[in-house]
Amino acid sequence: MRVESASEAAKISGYREALTELLFQLADDELVMGHRDSEWLGLAPDIEEDVAFSSIAQDEVGHSVYFYERLHELGETDSDRLAFGREANRRRNAVVLERPNGDWAYTIARHFFYDVFDQIRLEALSTSGYVPLAHGVTKIRREEHYHLLHMRLWFTRLGSAGGEATERMRRAVRDLWPEIGGLFSLGDAESRLLEFGIIPFGAAELKRRWEQQVRPAFEEAKLPWPGSPAAPDLDGRKGQHTPDLERLLDSMTEVFRLDPAARW
Repeated sequence: MRVESASEAAKISGYREALTELLFQLADDELVMGHRDSEWLGLAPDIEEDVAFSSIAQDEVGHSVYFYERLHELGETDSDRLAFGREANRRRNAVVLERPNGDWAYTIARHFFYDVFDQIRLEALSTSGYVPLAHGVTKIRREEHYHLLHMRLWFTRLGSAGGEATERMRRAVRDLWPEIGGLFSLGDAESRLLEFGIIPFGAAELKRRWEQQVRPAFEEAKLPWPGSPAAPDLDGRKGQHTPDLERLLDSMTEVFRLDPAARW
């Protein structure tokens, strides 16, 4: 019978902790974005966008469930409680995603920036040493590809339209930019994620690839490039959040809190 050494046990523990942190980042990003998308139901500019955002919201929440289920396999509680039963300081979503939707331009710009980032992150994870994650992102990438096409079209259309549409898009970019850098953080787990081969590259490369894809969209939209995004004051990957997340959770978990023992 093989007995694990202390160093082997520590390595296994470190691997699990790093993987858990990443899965929470993935799941919480998708859940928060899905909830924000759902808030446009009945409020989008036209019926086509009502339908589109409803579908996108369903996709995002479905992706979050996949990641929460992987966490459950690693010993965390069930997906309902992971989604609805955790306090704000235990969430790992990027802060920019928890902000209220604002106007249509703000929503489109944020979604476009996030979808580019998410595409890069998922592409990286398709080669992850953690096989269930590498396999699972294959289907998710296909769905996210269409989200990105949709948001890029809106981003370039509004940016280049002139008049109020362009002014609103410029304002949206200006308001979003101070917190966009928070997307690229891998929190305290980055060095271990790289060490264990869970993700092939870190925050700096995520950001470089993101800029490489986003800058041409700015040119197409005839919008000025604001410069490389800086790290924000709050890092959501470390559980640092704003009162906006508290309010979002109050709304999102209202039904769950009526009977936490029920299956939703």
